[in-house]
Amino acid sequence: MELGTITSVNTGLPAEMAHGRQTITTGIRKTPREGAVRVGWTGPEGDGQGDLEHHGGPDKALCVYVHDHYPYWEREMGKRLEAGAFGENVTLEGTTEQDVVIGDILAAGTALLQVSQPRQPCFKLGLRHGQADLPLKVQQTGKTGFYLRVLREGDIQAGDSLTLVSRPEHGMTVAAANVIYYLHKTDKAEMDMLAAIPELSSSWKETLMTRINNLNK
Repeated sequence: MELGTITSVNTGLPAEMAHGRQTITTGIRKTPREGAVRVGWTGPEGDGQGDLEHHGGPDKALCVYVHDHYPYWEREMGKRLEAGAFGENVTLEGTTEQDVVIGDILAAGTALLQVSQPRQPCFKLGLRHGQADLPLKVQQTGKTGFYLRVLREGDIQAGDSLTLVSRPEHGMTVAAANVIYYLHKTDKAEMDMLAAIPELSSSWKETLMTRINNLNK
């Protein structure tokens, strides 16, 4: 079953960016690549993150954003956006957060991938576009995108189909996970259900368990 088509593969190395009186290092700026791009356990070749504590790693090897959301943000932001504008490695057309399940195993090019968690936008996305409230808007709309871990290294490129290989029985979509994580922060039963998903990233599991433990005090 085909879930969508890769319209762009984007990479970028960490670079300095002004943040008030400070200078930070970030890999938020991604630009489209031509031809095949090798994706390894921790991400694509030619890519990097400035904050390795909160970005990158096996659970967040590839950041995916939905091309179908671009017209909405172009209207909201009043400007044209190019692929990679949301710091994503993969711009995907034809599917949304409602169509993808946590733990889905997907094939693209010669790589085998797995959905690990929704994308959690940080302040650097707002900094890139000069709109400090953009990360919050992304969360509130549910137009977050999602992360993939790499189960088999391989090459991907624009034009590749994203094909569903297998789907977990729990059926928790990225969209549903977003609602629980961002909006239902005091619903212990729902957070328990999300945290129990084996394929969910370790960082989201830890955050959810912390919230649950705080509610139990």
